[in-house]
Amino acid sequence: MAVSTERGISIPDASGLYEVERRARHLERPGFRISELQLSPTQTVPWHSHTEISDTFYVLEGEMRLFVQNPKEDMRLKPGDSYAVAAGRPHLVTNAGETSLTFLVLQGVGTYDYVPLV
Repeated sequence: MAVSTERGISIPDASGLYEVERRARHLERPGFRISELQLSPTQTVPWHSHTEISDTFYVLEGEMRLFVQNPKEDMRLKPGDSYAVAAGRPHLVTNAGETSLTFLVLQGVGTYDYVPLV
């Protein structure tokens, strides 16, 4: 169930909001989880933030383009690269390559939510 916050609408499960080639949950504990996502060259995880948790991205295959705000940054991550996005910091993930992008996202510590930017 979506909840209104001062930042916007907080959604407890965003898995149905955007399309990915593959999604797998490797670990889920109270306040922490590790997921693996695979994006085709045309897929994107839309602009969003999280109220409590940070996202740490770790690229396994392909090339990620990561946009963040506050302050604005635009970076490319390759296999073996990682980057942590603090809680409350808006970000967008897209595939920067011509093949599939596979990455891990470590999320914690706190309650997961997805706050889309509208």
